[in-house]
Amino acid sequence: MTLKGVFLFPAKELFKRCLVEDRDISQAVIRRLPRYYRYLKELKDEGKERISSHELSKIMKVTASQIRQDFNNFGGFGQQGYGYNTEYLYQEIGKILGLNHQHNMVLVGAGNLGQALVRYLKFKKSGFTFICAFDIDSRLFDQTIGGIPIRPMSELQSYVDSNDVDIVVLTIPKTGAKEVAETLSDTRIKAIWNFAHVDLELPPQIKVENVHLQDSLMMLSYNIHRNEGTKEEA
Repeated sequence: MTLKGVFLFPAKELFKRCLVEDRDISQAVIRRLPRYYRYLKELKDEGKERISSHELSKIMKVTASQIRQDFNNFGGFGQQGYGYNTEYLYQEIGKILGLNHQHNMVLVGAGNLGQALVRYLKFKKSGFTFICAFDIDSRLFDQTIGGIPIRPMSELQSYVDSNDVDIVVLTIPKTGAKEVAETLSDTRIKAIWNFAHVDLELPPQIKVENVHLQDSLMMLSYNIHRNEGTKEEA
């Protein structure tokens, strides 16, 4: 039921939600959460107040059973006979993803990719804010990208140690990325978003998300040629 737009849940379900932190959630479930969040944002903006797992399954391209299992990892969120309140579900998944917190980021590598990431306005709207950039090119020093300063690489460690930096974004070559990762391993940063062509391994307290853009292109290439092969056989 709802009360002035607030979706109410039974005490039993709220109790289950308190136990979430003690459970191991699979990476497959976690990787679906941003998609849920993105689609729910679209549904909310379209004015859809509630949605069933069956309706959401058509959008997500996963079964309704899988959606219910995913949400049950975090307490369920729904109510039998009602489905899911779109606004509430959107807000709760945002909290699970940590989007109700501000995340300060610094960029390492102020080239084309790095500059494009800094200028991508949707990051800031989601709570991810670039506060500084670093590079080895002295010609860039004292310049800005999207309003943030570019500083020498030699200042990186002292900067992250003296500022509230959560995430370091690496858009530099493979060899440089390893060296920077070693430098950052003793700092207070919480995570690295790595676009360098290497999988980084750091102490467990520093989370790493390795992004390989070329892998996505290779998957596209595979699917293109697979489709072409299917047509030839037909």
